[in-house]
Amino acid sequence: MKTCENVMSPNPICCLPTDNVTRVAELMKRENIGSLLVIDNEQNRRLIGIITDRDLALKVVAEARDAKTTQVEAVMTRKVVSVRVEDDYHRALEAMSKYQLRRIPIVNNENKVVGIISQADVAIRLNTPEKTGEIVKDISQATIK
Repeated sequence: MKTCENVMSPNPICCLPTDNVTRVAELMKRENIGSLLVIDNEQNRRLIGIITDRDLALKVVAEARDAKTTQVEAVMTRKVVSVRVEDDYHRALEAMSKYQLRRIPIVNNENKVVGIISQADVAIRLNTPEKTGEIVKDISQATIK
C-alpha cells in the first residue's frame, strides 16, 4: 500500500496568518507556486488555512485592498480539506476529485503540516497516466450552480 507519505512533496513552504499578502505573493513568485498553507506558528506548524493566487486576485486586487497592510488571515480560506500522512494515497486522490482540489495538505495526528500532494506529484510519483488524466479531469470539471 502506498501512503500519502510516498506521494507527497515534504515540508511545503508555509506562511503565517499575520504575514502581509505582499510577502505571500513574493513567496509564490519566487518559488513558482500557486498556494501557501497557513500555519498557526513556526513551532507547531498546525494547519489553519490556505491562501491561493486566486485569493490574492479576487480578495485583494479585485477589492482594491492594500497588499502591504492586508494580512493573510483576512483573505485566506479557513476550511481546508486535508488527509493524514499515513492514509492510503487513494484517499487523497478521492478528496482531490470530490472537492476539485489541485493540491491537498498532508498532516500528522497533531494536524501539523508535513507535506502536500499536487497534481504534479500524482503525475510524477504514481507513473499512471490514466489515473493522472482522470484526476485532472475530475478536478477541472466546472461546478454547476
